[in-house]
Amino acid sequence: MLTITGKPVYGAISIGPLALFHRNTISTAARTITDPEAEVQRFQSAREEAAAQLGQLYEKALETVGEEDAAIFEIHQMMLEDDEYIEGVESHIREEVLNAEAAVDRTAQELAAMFRGMDDEYMQGRAADVLDISRRVEQILSGGPAIDFSQYDQVILAADDLVPSETMQLDTKKILGFVLSGGSASSHTAILARNLGIATVVNTGTQIHTDLEGKMAVVNGFTGNVYLDPDEATLAAMQEKQKQAQAERERLENVRGKESVTQDGQKVLIYANAGNPADLPRVVASDAEGIGLFRSEFLYLENDDYPTEEQQFEAYKKALTAMEGKRVVIRTMDIGADKKADYFDLDPEENPAMGLRAIRICLTRPELFKTQLRALCRASVYGRLAIMFPMIISVEEVRKAKALLAEVMAQLKKEGIPCAEQIETGIMIETPAAALVSDALAEEVDFFSLGTNDLTQYTLAIDRQQTKLDDFFDPHHLAVLRLIEMTAKNAHKAGIWVGICGELGADLSLTEAFLRMGIDELSVSATSVLPLRDKVRSLNLKA
Repeated sequence: MLTITGKPVYGAISIGPLALFHRNTISTAARTITDPEAEVQRFQSAREEAAAQLGQLYEKALETVGEEDAAIFEIHQMMLEDDEYIEGVESHIREEVLNAEAAVDRTAQELAAMFRGMDDEYMQGRAADVLDISRRVEQILSGGPAIDFSQYDQVILAADDLVPSETMQLDTKKILGFVLSGGSASSHTAILARNLGIATVVNTGTQIHTDLEGKMAVVNGFTGNVYLDPDEATLAAMQEKQKQAQAERERLENVRGKESVTQDGQKVLIYANAGNPADLPRVVASDAEGIGLFRSEFLYLENDDYPTEEQQFEAYKKALTAMEGKRVVIRTMDIGADKKADYFDLDPEENPAMGLRAIRICLTRPELFKTQLRALCRASVYGRLAIMFPMIISVEEVRKAKALLAEVMAQLKKEGIPCAEQIETGIMIETPAAALVSDALAEEVDFFSLGTNDLTQYTLAIDRQQTKLDDFFDPHHLAVLRLIEMTAKNAHKAGIWVGICGELGADLSLTEAFLRMGIDELSVSATSVLPLRDKVRSLNLKA
């Protein structure tokens, strides 16, 4: 028996024969060419053909998986039109006199490395997208045959990673589980696995050899363990856990539609986080009571120029409409640090996590900020909007942001454009400075939301992107918990509500502690909503 471990994506256990995902070999070997302009035209022809194929896949996916999941192919078509991507390939061809296959591969690897280096999981997942579109172009350039997806039937599928178009062309009803040596928890494969309830483990770091193909395998989506060719005792134990897991999922359905309230009557709001509009169906299906963090930076990171007011308005309107009157907290753009968009022309920084980012960009580029605020205000009439400013460290920043919001609301009224009369405004508490002056900040806003990921990083002085420091990075550190408690007390003194939207919100070992601190709202991933509600309903804080 061989045991490998990775990152669990969906809490389920799958047992079945192992199949290795086979791709046709595509040569991207570098060779010197004699006519760069002819090679550029060759690339452009392949790129156009790839876009046409993606259009056909989109139409097919509409029928099989619906508009939300099919949208990935539209996104890929847009990525093929991205100036940075096209210019990167053409630059390699012209400046290095490279063949198109090698130029596409080098550009793809460079962009993928940039995405993987970002701290945001959603952006890390875009590495697979750029590799996907590039492989399609490379296949067209090489003239090789397509992959036979029909061969995978009632198997646990193992691969280095699966790009979105590969996942979408699989018959997922015949896939028992996924085991990926690479990948991220926010990749398209991971998202699809969560939606379909398929046990999945990613980033195992282990390439599975061909001699294991066809052998029995067990995927433990709770722990991240994968057992290859398990012994009888392990197999029997996993079969029992599989039955228990199914019973637990059925039991959790009993809290669907129920209040998130402790046995002694303390109510807490359980909201869901959303990275973009594609997450909305999952949020709605999760039975979340609202959205506690809707990240708006996807609008900037998926464009090659500043998104227009209309683009932003449509995205915010979609979120508010989908939630049918439930509160939707939309965070204003958190660009900077690991979330980079080249067209912002930000200067290189030695420590970008502490540099020009988030609210600092907004306040130094007020016209850019006001475009986003106009879109938010226009969308406010379609639901219960709350606006949240990130990376706040002072009262002055909050007042400046509120002044710009008031200016925008007044201008819209003057133009006769509908806007809600009152819009909740809040801030993220994600720096020790904000927590320490939270008493003063509470007088300026309607709510706080604790961003525990950054709060932990800044409090402990540990870069959370440095995996070598994982042993020192402790979100349960007493200093972090004391800052959370201080913030909650100061919020309640001022009569405002306080929530948590970082990963700690879903940590069931801290749920009771958070409720005792007075946390009013917990915003978590859609899959964590029911387990968290079940935990809340099991507690008696007066016992």
